[in-house]
Amino acid sequence: MARGRVTLADVARHAGLSVTAASLVLNKRPGVRISEEARQRVFAAAEELGYRPNVAARSLRTRKTATIAFVSDVVATTRFAGDMIRGALDAAREREHVLLIAETQGDPEVERQAIEAMLDRQIDGFVYACMYSRRVTLPQAMSARPTVLLNADGDDSVPCVLPDDESAAYQVATALLERGHRRIAVIGRTAEIERNPRRSLAAGARLSGIRRALAAYGARLSPGGQSDGWEPSDGYEATRTLLARRTLPQAVICMNDRLALGAYQAFAEAGLTVPDDISVVSFDDDAIAGWLRPGLTTAALPHEQMGRLAVELLLDWDLKPGKRWVPMPLHERASVAAPRQD
Repeated sequence: MARGRVTLADVARHAGLSVTAASLVLNKRPGVRISEEARQRVFAAAEELGYRPNVAARSLRTRKTATIAFVSDVVATTRFAGDMIRGALDAAREREHVLLIAETQGDPEVERQAIEAMLDRQIDGFVYACMYSRRVTLPQAMSARPTVLLNADGDDSVPCVLPDDESAAYQVATALLERGHRRIAVIGRTAEIERNPRRSLAAGARLSGIRRALAAYGARLSPGGQSDGWEPSDGYEATRTLLARRTLPQAVICMNDRLALGAYQAFAEAGLTVPDDISVVSFDDDAIAGWLRPGLTTAALPHEQMGRLAVELLLDWDLKPGKRWVPMPLHERASVAAPRQD
């Protein structure tokens, strides 16, 4: 005969205590006057019998399911941003919660269906995440549950968790300025960013931080290399344009590591050595940053810490509107040296 589900009453009987006492112990209620010896008997009985709490019954009593929905555009299938999910999973597991993950690929209908499916499962709250930092309009259906935006900014009605790109850019530029560099150029889509700074949260904040650092040293940006995109080929072409100018910068700041990879290739073709002839710094700390030779100095995106914080805000009911900035540590490698004396 198949063994039935082990109940709380079975655990209490095995431990020699009342059902109420066993329940208080297993639910870890604070301030309960039960001896440590009795507590250990309850835990031992639960483990020996293979007791698992009835989550459905508990949710009826508490109106909570210990389940959080993680809805994203393309985060789940993106290696680089997958750290956000890892951080969220770790935080949920530590609080004995389950994370349900849905990826929409940016399709509004898929998103609507995913949100409705999560609501049907009576989730306790939403983490609404984006691969790239951007402004979003929160889906109306999410207003039925507590929600935290992750790597996204909204209308200031919900908390947002974002990387502190502006401070990171200030630190990146300062790392060059402190070594004596004054002719510093940026490689990236800077013209587009300046025309519409709200289009890209990260790029706009990075450019602002770079300018703030230069101003503190009485310096200004040198003419940079305009890229058409954010990939290595774009960095390569933008750097070739930069190299065609009469006066070269002493250092370049690439707006991401993929652009830096292309810049490295263009410098090598031109017979320039990093960092002896030109220093290079960047953002993101993608895996390629450590594999480049010399290793690339770059500010790391704190995706894992961001995912963790988003879940912690939900579970701690710290849902005050506003932005929570997560620092981006500067990983210094070998791509920066003092400038050559002209």
